[in-house]
Amino acid sequence: MTDAGTGADALDTGKPQSARMYDYFLDGKDNYPVDWEAAEQVISFFPAVKEMARTNRDFMHRAARLLARRGIRQFLDIGTGIPTAPNLHQIVQAVTPAAHVVYADNDPIVLRHAEALLHSDPQGRTAYIQADVQEPGKILAAARQTLDFDQPVALSMVALLHLVGDEDDPYAIVAELVDALAPGSYLALSHATGDFDPEAWERVVEVYRKGGTTAQVRSRGEFTRFFAGLDLLDPGIELAARWDPEGERPQTEGETIPLYVGVARKP
Repeated sequence: MTDAGTGADALDTGKPQSARMYDYFLDGKDNYPVDWEAAEQVISFFPAVKEMARTNRDFMHRAARLLARRGIRQFLDIGTGIPTAPNLHQIVQAVTPAAHVVYADNDPIVLRHAEALLHSDPQGRTAYIQADVQEPGKILAAARQTLDFDQPVALSMVALLHLVGDEDDPYAIVAELVDALAPGSYLALSHATGDFDPEAWERVVEVYRKGGTTAQVRSRGEFTRFFAGLDLLDPGIELAARWDPEGERPQTEGETIPLYVGVARKP
């Protein structure tokens, strides 16, 4: 385990945390009354949020599996969240047992559970970095202890960038991370959008902000900007339930969930 930041401070149960709220939406047990209250407010404004969390998780599984099948052997997952099986390394090592996976998150509760992320296939390797996405240089330096950046890497930032405000320049963060990757690497993203119900999502964003968590939904065009200079895989930018390159998901399931996704290759 690598500590690459200052986020390993004492667990704060006096205010809601996005990772614990997400765990609540997934019916997990690593959450507290303050998280339940905030999460239930979100549910009152957007009742499908639990389905959205499951849809997002399913996208991560499909994208990781696809890239492993395409021969990618190295994965960097930023914004990991509280471990929920199957985790990314379990998905990709089922395809490629020798795959190396590095997780990064800044939430102290994720650090508490990081041991679950380190149970790698004996042929592969996993590592955990305690670091904030706003310090990409620290993440890259720590990840290099496990990953070979001269070879392709799949960078996964799933359900993360809507927790980074424009004031922190998320486009520059993504660009710095992608610039460090070798040609043939991939970027996988998912992002909540207010395109279909802006009033509801204004209320959802306010719940997070009142709890001390930055939140900002983005339009399809704003989401697409994250992939500048990369080659999007078919079907391009899509709602999560419609992104199904290998035909593994029922097309009627979750089609109205407001979550844009995309996977792109660095030329």
